[in-house]
Amino acid sequence: MTVNMVPLDRLVRALLALVFLYLAFAGVVGSPWNWILGVVGVVFALTAAVGFCPAYTLLGRRTR
Repeated sequence: MTVNMVPLDRLVRALLALVFLYLAFAGVVGSPWNWILGVVGVVFALTAAVGFCPAYTLLGRRTR
């Protein structure tokens, strides 16, 4: 697994993960959206932490 994201991409994902996780756990949105935002927030946090995005690989895209 090679890094395929630049630091700016990782930072944006980490910030979005924080926002999504806050919205999910604070209960700001309705019930089904809490789960969706929570899962997306965790995925964004993990991809930001490791610097690898599987979707970029499937699409043949790299930001690094």
